[in-house]
Amino acid sequence: MNIIERVRQCTLCRGQLPFEPRPVIQGLPAAKILIAGQAPSLSVQKTGKPFNDASGKRLREWLGVTEAQFYDPTLFAIIPMAFCYPGKGKSGDLPPPKICAQTWRAPLLEVFNNIELTILIGQYAQSYHIADFVSVSQAVTEWRTGLPGQIALPHPSPRNQLWVRKRPWFEAEVLPVLRTRVREVLLSF
Repeated sequence: MNIIERVRQCTLCRGQLPFEPRPVIQGLPAAKILIAGQAPSLSVQKTGKPFNDASGKRLREWLGVTEAQFYDPTLFAIIPMAFCYPGKGKSGDLPPPKICAQTWRAPLLEVFNNIELTILIGQYAQSYHIADFVSVSQAVTEWRTGLPGQIALPHPSPRNQLWVRKRPWFEAEVLPVLRTRVREVLLSF
């Protein structure tokens, strides 16, 4: 059994989450773009399809890709920091349980050795992948430093609309470069 199948059968968090474990992950070793997110939303937990929610629609718009491209596991590996819905907190979903990344992240990343672009979404993915991580705002402000291989984005959740509105440079400067880089990677496939 390969590592992706093992993750899909993981039950490490059984009894600690509001639902039975249903790990959500996408990707094949040939994938060129890695989306490192936080954890599935409740609707993703229910459907088993990554980013199958308003955040996913917005993310696909940011990337400039179709739904068919986004869900093609030879193009996109979608590997969140945790694979199951962590539950609801006071101001949104709870943080991803650390045991997921501690157990699975390194062995999974070894399998995906064709990645040309890693997209870091939100604080948990950024703090794992960026050595000197301070905040999402700083990581996104310094978006150029990781290119062409890596870029930090705020979470595409509708809850972050105010963050985006207060930073018009994000849509004006970051998204056009992101879309161009995604196109370059997909055309090289």
